[in-house]
Amino acid sequence: MDETQFWEIIDSTREAAGGDPEEQADLLVERLVLLDPDAVLDFARHFEARYHRAYLWELWGAAAVLLDGASEDAFDCFRYWLIGQGREVFEGALRDPDSLAELLDGFDEEFDGDAEDLGYAADEAYERLTGVIAPDLGLPPQAAEPAGTPFGFEDETVLAKRFPALWARFKAG
Repeated sequence: MDETQFWEIIDSTREAAGGDPEEQADLLVERLVLLDPDAVLDFARHFEARYHRAYLWELWGAAAVLLDGASEDAFDCFRYWLIGQGREVFEGALRDPDSLAELLDGFDEEFDGDAEDLGYAADEAYERLTGVIAPDLGLPPQAAEPAGTPFGFEDETVLAKRFPALWARFKAG
């Protein structure tokens, strides 16, 4: 499976789910079980590699703005959700997390930003296909700390200054 196929699966399941992350995860499992086990593992590698790429202090700060704070677990689920938003949103957010203000049509912190089940969809599909737990993907482990320079994203003043577009759209007023 190449990168284009990976993103096509992500996009088609998101569109079919109407943006509902839980429904997207269910649809993703159903789509993946139509593939052979090796293709499911390829999908899982693409997903996991992007999950690791998104381990950035700046992105964690953007998540904190959108989610009114973001614990480590919340940031993990946010990264799953971000991948589920598709290539344009994902890549744009990695280049400039503040650009999420323009990249997201809307954001409801009760509904969006948390897609834990997306992170396990490939594992579930593989287990359904083979009856066994997916093997190690052979990828390097996630870094111990996010990439970039840490900053105090618990401080609203810092967040407003660092993410002016996100703050203006989702917090001001």
